[in-house]
Amino acid sequence: MLWNVPNILTILRIALIPVFVGIFYLPHNLFELGLQPTHTLNIIAASVFALASFTDWLDGYWARTFNQTSGFGAFLDPVADKLMVAAALIVLVEFDRVGAVVCLIIIGREIAISALREWMASIGKSGNVAVAMIGKIKTAVQMLAILLLLYFDHVGGFNTALVGTYLIYIAVILTLVSMAYYLKAAWPVIKDSLD
Repeated sequence: MLWNVPNILTILRIALIPVFVGIFYLPHNLFELGLQPTHTLNIIAASVFALASFTDWLDGYWARTFNQTSGFGAFLDPVADKLMVAAALIVLVEFDRVGAVVCLIIIGREIAISALREWMASIGKSGNVAVAMIGKIKTAVQMLAILLLLYFDHVGGFNTALVGTYLIYIAVILTLVSMAYYLKAAWPVIKDSLD
């Protein structure tokens, strides 16, 4: 079923991407709320990203709880996640909050593992590269890091920019470790296909 709640949430997440990106390009003088204009834009962008991230959790929870999984949703959900992360990272690179190498490693891993999963599914071996706990931990750290780097301002004594920077480097390490994990799991199949 195309128009069930999980699929609608996934489509909403995709629709939030241009909103989230566009926020950073609004004229700063639009926001005269007694705050620094850049701070206001950071709050709004981080809030939109947080909402999109919440819909990611909610659509999966809803699909499992109410048995509303679909082939379309299984295809679109990871695409929406990767688009959201890629858009956020590119914005963070442009505003000099993340290095280009970090962005390339994370996006490159997403493309490589997505292609690997698609190929493994096409030969009936998708179970070999099913989502593992290391991948879930990587995603959680990465999303928190991106959220903090989008916000970028201090909250009391909490330096979100510094903590976000540490977390994004941890996410890069987890990205490489999880990629190695999936490649190792797929290696027997890859090796057989090369023979």
